Amino acid sequence: MKILCWNVQGLGMPRTVRRLQHMLRDINPSVVFLSETKLRSAQMAQVRRRCGFINVIDVDAVGRSGGLSLGWKNNCGVSLCSYSQRHIDVIINEDSDGNIWRCTGFYGVPEEQHRAAAWNLLRQINDMPEIPWVIIGDFNEIAYSNEKQGGLTRSERQMSEFRRVLSDCEVEDMGYRGRWYTWEKGNFATNNIRERLDRGLRIPHGSTCSHTICWSIYHTPSRIIVLFFWRLMWLPTSTNSGILDLNQHGYWRKHTNPR
Repeated sequence: MKILCWNVQGLGMPRTVRRLQHMLRDINPSVVFLSETKLRSAQMAQVRRRCGFINVIDVDAVGRSGGLSLGWKNNCGVSLCSYSQRHIDVIINEDSDGNIWRCTGFYGVPEEQHRAAAWNLLRQINDMPEIPWVIIGDFNEIAYSNEKQGGLTRSERQMSEFRRVLSDCEVEDMGYRGRWYTWEKGNFATNNIRERLDRGLRIPHGSTCSHTICWSIYHTPSRIIVLFFWRLMWLPTSTNSGILDLNQHGYWRKHTNPR
C-alpha cells in the first residue's frame, strides 16, 4: 500500500492543486494525508473535485492556519476513530480477508509552548494495542540534533520531550531512503536550514508486520513530499465496536467541536 503524506502549506493556490493532481496521477497512492490545507469544507470540496477524491475526511482550517484532509480509494475500507485540529485517526481494512491496521495522520504544533498538548494527544489516542499502528505526518519537531542542519541549535529539552512521547507510545521510526531532511529554508549556504520534521512511526504487532519502508520522492521549494509503503502479512480479524463505518457514506466532516 502507498500512503502519500504532504504538508501542503495551503491549497488555495492553483499551482499547488496542480502539483497535487500530478502526484496523485504519478504515484497512485491508496491513502493520502494532507496537513495545513488552510481551507474550509466548501473550498476543499472544490479541490476534491479537481483531484478526483471520492472518500475524504476533512478537518476545517481555523482562520488562515491548520486544516487536515485524509482521503482513500474505494478498495480500502476506512472507519473513523477520532479527530481534532491536530490529527485524523482511522482503521483501514485493506482487503476482503479482514486484514486491518490503524493509520493516524498527525500535524504537530508549530509553537513550542503548545507542544505538550500535542504530545499528550498522542498518548491519549494510544489505546488499541491489539492493532498495528502507523502514525504519519509533520511533527514540527526533531528527535536528535543530527536531524537539523543550520540555524539555531535546537533545545535538548524540546528533543527530549519528543523522544519521551515516542517512548511512552512505544512507537519506532520507520526510517527513510533518499534525502534525510523534509523541510528546507534559505537558498544560500549562509542562511540554509534543513530539518527532518516529517516522519512515519509504527507500532509493530508481533509477526503481523512484514516490512515497512518510507522515503521521500518529491522535492518542492520548501517541503519534501513523503511517500510511505506499508505491507502487512497476517492480522487479527476481530472487529472494533464503537467505530463509525465510512464505507457507505464516503465523506464525513466534523459538525461538532473536535475533542
